Formats: sequence, C-alpha cells, structure tokens
Amino acid sequence: MIDLSTTYLGLALKNPLVPSASPLMQHLDNIKRMEDAGAAAVVLHSLFEEQIARESHALDHYLNYGSESFAEALSYFPEMLGYNRGAAGYLEHVRRAKQAVNIPVIASLNGFSLGGWIQYAREIEDAGADALELNMYYIAADPAQTSLDIEQMYLDLVREIVKSVRIPVAVKLSHFFTAFANIAQRIAWAGADGLVLFNRFYQPDFDLDTLEVAPSLNLSHSNELRLRLQWVAMMYGRVDADIAVTGGVHTEQDVLKCMMAGANVAMMTSALLERGIAYLAQLRENIRAWMDEHEYESIQQMRGSMSYKNVAQPTAFERANYMRVLQAANMVRDEPRPGQAR
Repeated sequence: MIDLSTTYLGLALKNPLVPSASPLMQHLDNIKRMEDAGAAAVVLHSLFEEQIARESHALDHYLNYGSESFAEALSYFPEMLGYNRGAAGYLEHVRRAKQAVNIPVIASLNGFSLGGWIQYAREIEDAGADALELNMYYIAADPAQTSLDIEQMYLDLVREIVKSVRIPVAVKLSHFFTAFANIAQRIAWAGADGLVLFNRFYQPDFDLDTLEVAPSLNLSHSNELRLRLQWVAMMYGRVDADIAVTGGVHTEQDVLKCMMAGANVAMMTSALLERGIAYLAQLRENIRAWMDEHEYESIQQMRGSMSYKNVAQPTAFERANYMRVLQAANMVRDEPRPGQAR
C-alpha cells in the first residue's frame, strides 16, 4: 500500500496536497468539497492588515506591496469590498470551517506591521485554527532603508507573533533577499515552524487611455515552479523549518518534484481555479499511480532525494549546472540548419 502521508507544521497530513489562500475559501461548501476530493489541509483566505486597521487601499499601497498581498483581491478575483468580511467575520469563518471539516484549517494573516496582528493572531488561535500563515511582503522602495532594516522588521514581527500564540506559525516569503538562505534560517530561529516559498510579485501595468495604474493578476504556470524547486532543494536539511511550495504547482509531476526537492507539502490555487476542486482527486490518484510505477512506497522515501543536502558546496554545484546549461546552448547554436553543410 503506497503511503502518501506527510507532516507539516507538526500536523499529520494524509497527503501533501494543500489548497492555498484564495476566494474559494470564502465558502464552506468549497472547503468541504476540497476535503472530499482529498485535500490534506486548507489555508483560508487572508485577513488583511488593512481590514484590521480599516485603511483604504491607496495607489501607494499597490506600488509597495507584492502580488499575493492582494492576490485574492485583484483582477480575476472579487473586489475587496465583496471579499471583506471584516475581522469579526473572519474569526467566525475560522470557527465554522473547523466545525465543517476534519482536516487541519490554517488561517492566514496578510500584512507587515506589528499593530493589530498580535491581537488577531491570538483571536484566530482562540477561534480554533490549527496553524497560522503569515503572508509577509514588503518592497524596500525607500532609499534610506537598508537590507538589514528590512530583515530586522521581518524577524521582529515573527518573534512577536510566535510569542503570542501556541499554534504553529508558517511565514510566506519572497525570494528577493540578498542572502535568502541566511534570512530563511534566521526566521526559523526566530520561531517560525514553516516557510512558504514563494510569494508572487504584483507587477502593475499602466492604462494609457485612462492614465491610471492598472492592477492585474495572472494565474500561475508550472514553469514558475523551477525557482521554488531550486531553493527548496538548497534549504532541505539546512534550515530548521518545514517547507511548503506555492506558485506553479499544477500537475502530479509538479507535486512529485516538490517532494523530491524536500518540501513537506505542495500548495495550489490556480490549478483549482482553472480545473475545479474535483481535480484534487485526480491529482492524488495520478501521484499514487506514478509512485507505484516507479516503485516508491511512500512520500517520505522520496522526500529530499533530489535536494542539495549531501552536496558540500551548493554554490559550486549551481555554477557547474549553469556552465552545463551554457554548454548545451552553444551545442544547439552550433548545430547546422536543415540543408546546411557542416
């Protein structure tokens, strides 16, 4: 019997498939359907710092935060006014979700400053959430801010949140750090139980007819997975935290690659928006069939099998791979075209 079970944030999960925060999570029926289709846990849509503070989303805010700070609110997704339950409504939704399903329910706080986060982290725990995901993103647009300033802001927030709750805490990060491996380890040392890699960038466009900034959001594609696989493979066994991959997980091959790189779980939203919640059941069976064909008995057996854990110098490994890619590109370039003499 093939064992698909894994663990994440200290939670025992029946498989690595975890739907991530999206508008789908606003409806209890969707969460129930996810459980029925095989989801091992769910990450609820986010409670935004701005909802807590009741601040308006001004242009400056759009230009200074990342895409997944607003991933559930832009373009393809419902407008914030329809999406906004308010803090009290969010807490009630956490309670109802916990009553509706038997799988772990992970709440999500989206913002950056301390403020009301501490209070609502505690209230989310009291509402019954099994874990908390901090969706943190900030662009250092102020020339006076240094990388050390930004990193310290992250570390301070993680420490304060972790001290305020007893449930496990995961931190969703961008890869835009000078020394990502270092900040990832320091965030783990600050108390984070898990890292979610990676937040996707929000890249505004300009509408030349209205002369306004046009928010836009494109669903992810499998080709976005490569960056995540690279960093998970480098972090596995080197950082003291569980790892979740989000962004670019669409197929059973994507999920299997995440496991082999060293991830605990593979999170997805775009695939479910495109193919429907029932797609989770197909993914699960396809994963099982692949493992059976390739004689894997468990997810644990394959986890980290393609990581850099046993490579003494990952940087040297990366440079060697880079040079092989360039060599292959040169060979393709030097190949004669059809009908061309060698």
